[in-house]
Amino acid sequence: MKKLISIALISLPLAFRAQAQWVVFDPTAQMQEIIDTAQQIAQFVTMVENQVTQIETLANQLSEFKHYEDLFGNPASVRLPTISGLNTDLLRTEVGRNLDDLLAIADGNYALTYNGSGIFQTVGQTFETPGGQTITRPAEVYKPYAAVSRAADNYSTVAKDAATRRAAIKNRIAQTAAQLQSATTDAEVQKLQGVLTGLSADLNSTDAEVNQALASTLVQDIQNRNDERKQQQALAERHNAEFHEAIGNCAATFPLLTDPVVFPTP
Repeated sequence: MKKLISIALISLPLAFRAQAQWVVFDPTAQMQEIIDTAQQIAQFVTMVENQVTQIETLANQLSEFKHYEDLFGNPASVRLPTISGLNTDLLRTEVGRNLDDLLAIADGNYALTYNGSGIFQTVGQTFETPGGQTITRPAEVYKPYAAVSRAADNYSTVAKDAATRRAAIKNRIAQTAAQLQSATTDAEVQKLQGVLTGLSADLNSTDAEVNQALASTLVQDIQNRNDERKQQQALAERHNAEFHEAIGNCAATFPLLTDPVVFPTP
């Protein structure tokens, strides 16, 4: 308001000198025109001041952001060389097979020729009797043993693969830890900690794969032992039934004498 009054007072003498050449003029209208002009000038000055204030505010915000970036860093500029290896390992197909797949490839002939890389003695698909006859073993009977051998092979494959992967993952963890130690910004620290978390989870997943392969082997062995006991129970029941049946047939064929034996007299 003070600006408006000042502008009006400055403009008033100028208006009077200009109007002195006129013969007739309206002082009230002239004064209103001067006041309107002063108001427009005051509004323009206020608008310019607001714009200057906004520019100064934006400049301060930009300066604060630059200072924040200097302290915390730009996440987009942080490069993580170990992340590619982590992604590759997480997306790879597991080498282990589940129990259903192992049962599907269980072949009795495999059990008959299996020697555990030379540890066990091969049973063989055939054998000879003392009389010189060659007997072929029924391969179907040896399927349960083949299932356990396949599960053991699967465990060995998974364990070997896991050992190789664990060495590579530990190497990446060491590299990431070295980067973390020399990190200079908060953004770099946060990203590296995320990578370490992922590598730790990947390392644990290798243990889970080995445990899964081991569990398949144990489950199949338990099933084989259970089936062996089941067959023994069934065989015992069959022998018991056959024994009672034989006793009954013998009694029917050779009945016991109930009458006293009478020997002929001479």
